[in-house]
Amino acid sequence: MNLAKIARRRYTEGPTPIEFLPNLTKELGGPRIHIKRDDLLGLTSGGNKTRKLEFLMADALAKGADTIITTGAVQSNHCRLTLSAAVKEGLKCHLLIEERVEGSYSEEASGNNFLYRLLGAESITPVPGGTDLMAKMQEMAEKIIADGGTPYIVPGGGSNALGALGYVACAEEILSQSFDAALDIDHVVCSSGSGGTHAGLVAGFHGNQSGIPITGISVRAAKEPQESKILDLAQQASELAGAQLEIPADRVLVRDDFVGPGYSLPTREMTDAIQLFARTEGILLDPVYTGKTAAGLVGLIREGAFEKDADVLLIHTGGSPALYAYPDEALG
Repeated sequence: MNLAKIARRRYTEGPTPIEFLPNLTKELGGPRIHIKRDDLLGLTSGGNKTRKLEFLMADALAKGADTIITTGAVQSNHCRLTLSAAVKEGLKCHLLIEERVEGSYSEEASGNNFLYRLLGAESITPVPGGTDLMAKMQEMAEKIIADGGTPYIVPGGGSNALGALGYVACAEEILSQSFDAALDIDHVVCSSGSGGTHAGLVAGFHGNQSGIPITGISVRAAKEPQESKILDLAQQASELAGAQLEIPADRVLVRDDFVGPGYSLPTREMTDAIQLFARTEGILLDPVYTGKTAAGLVGLIREGAFEKDADVLLIHTGGSPALYAYPDEALG
């Protein structure tokens, strides 16, 4: 793999840390739990989308864009970070917000919705769940072109092959850090949503022949279609990065039994996980992604998925600004 040939902006100085969580490890009775702090990535309040945007924004700039259009759910971390990157690059930004839960968008809401306004989004357009988001963004782009602008559409979650290269790069970063720390990682757990993070890690670990297994905790989709989507995206990212390896289907594993009643809807396990991480390690998780992913990690540990002396790495994809819009869900 050779990412050096692909244009990239840099929004973070150096690698994000990998931290051992001794209190959480003791609380759960093993395995040894480590966390990759991608909540500390650059741009406004950090999070995994920053890595994807390094490649996507470089492409937008190379194509002469003056306006970014993107989409996400209510309280979308992706929209916050895409808007932040646009501000950083001196570009305009329009946000298309999908109400996956009917009536959930409020212009006056705290969390990311507040930050959209503070960061100066050109427009914030809510649409019902199930809207053809790409068609709607194309419509927005056509209007910008008619007005003399040059738009660039960033897909939801930044999760196309180019965006997924951010987590191919992260996989290589993890391998370098684990070598330097003499840390033999036995398993990685990550969120599996729009797919770019999960797929990029799969492609990066497989392309570097690490053999590290990854479990993606779904926050929305059912297991089978999500695994198919992740495998396809991982293969695309791998090829874009220059690898000539076919990724076996068994490298992609998704657990969908921690979603609960639906995307962004609370579960008892999610609330417990948010409180557990806060009260043992002082680490903030969000109710939509990292809370359910951490609940998945705790569930896997309690069902005996890992040896007691294994080293398990959780990818912290950020999202803590959304906590302030969901206080009841976090406190239970």
